[in-house]
Amino acid sequence: MAVFFASTFFHVSLQQKSLYILCSILAAYNIAAFLLLRYSRNHHRRTNVYFPGINKIINFQMSLDLIFLSLFLHFSGGAENPFIIYFIFHMIIASILLSVLESYLQATLATGLLILLALLEYQGIIPHYPLTGFIQHDAHNEAFYVFGKIGVLASTLYLVVFMTSSIAVQSRRHEEGYRLANIKLKEQDRLKNEYVSRVTHDIKGHLAAIQSCLDVVVNKMVGPLNEEQDNFISRAHRRTKKLSTFVKTLLRLTQMRLSHEMDMKDFPLKETIEAALNSVQRNAEQKSIKITSQISPDVTTITGNQFSIEELIANLLLNAIKYTPKGNTVKVHASDGDGIVRIEIIDTGIGIPADEIGNIFDEFFRASNARETVKDGTGLGLSIAKQIVERHGGKISVHSELNKGTTFLLTLPKTQKAIT
Repeated sequence: MAVFFASTFFHVSLQQKSLYILCSILAAYNIAAFLLLRYSRNHHRRTNVYFPGINKIINFQMSLDLIFLSLFLHFSGGAENPFIIYFIFHMIIASILLSVLESYLQATLATGLLILLALLEYQGIIPHYPLTGFIQHDAHNEAFYVFGKIGVLASTLYLVVFMTSSIAVQSRRHEEGYRLANIKLKEQDRLKNEYVSRVTHDIKGHLAAIQSCLDVVVNKMVGPLNEEQDNFISRAHRRTKKLSTFVKTLLRLTQMRLSHEMDMKDFPLKETIEAALNSVQRNAEQKSIKITSQISPDVTTITGNQFSIEELIANLLLNAIKYTPKGNTVKVHASDGDGIVRIEIIDTGIGIPADEIGNIFDEFFRASNARETVKDGTGLGLSIAKQIVERHGGKISVHSELNKGTTFLLTLPKTQKAIT
């Protein structure tokens, strides 16, 4: 483009044929290098092993770029060409991608090429092509000017390599430190989850045994109780039941976090939504809450874990019923479009305070008005919902107005595999 505009619009005298040939060769080998680097990247993704010789490819391409830049300068004014400063960009790139030693070698190559070009033109061994129409004074024969300019540029190249390499080295050290810290944190998180899973599993077994014994007493299968005994046993039974629910939920969340995969199959989403609606119908009737559903006919089959999706929708519906006053309504809308299924659970309940919406998917978090309305709650339901949605490659979002209601929006891809 520079050759075309300089010669066509500014009438600068240039060796157009030679420059266009160089441009073509430059484009060809850069395309080849690009394809080779892309192959290397894909090879790394498949095998987690870098393609051998990748560093040599980068060094070779940079060295060839410097040689071609020198040839461009030769056919367009030599050291007089203002594009001589482009050597600086190559040094910056080299310092970022290569080792410190390799970066200094590239700077040395660039300096050597410039000196060689200037010497050959100065001695008349190769012709000098002046930039007639751009620079009036032909300076290639003025040794002090030419080599002084190259000396300034060479010192700039080495300074650029020094500064950029220093920054790059520090960045690599920090990146490696962060990478190792991240690995350590993931391992600690895995160990924590395994510990919680084992403990909750054991607690679940003991609670199940206690609850079964209390069931026998509460149902008076071992004989009648007086009023005071019945009161204490019933309270213990209710608390044990709530604790058992909490432990089961915590165990479910921990198992999901430890699991790397979900069993994905095609299943009918419409029937799954209807099954979730049926499972919460009794809870709605106890509060005289009307549940309406509007499922688009094009909502048919998606790929996913049917049990988890049904559990997800049922839990969101139970939440909506729990925090919606008696006699109000809860709605479910489902539609399909562009390979994405949208499911909305809309209630007319207490809503969520605006300053707390950002925390509702955090584990053990419950909104302040939710704690006032319903004393019991694990604060884990929405965390599980978020995990399920993200494992399916989808998203969950919420819109809420205090004392007016809350809408949860689920977007699920119809065919995407689970996110591990």
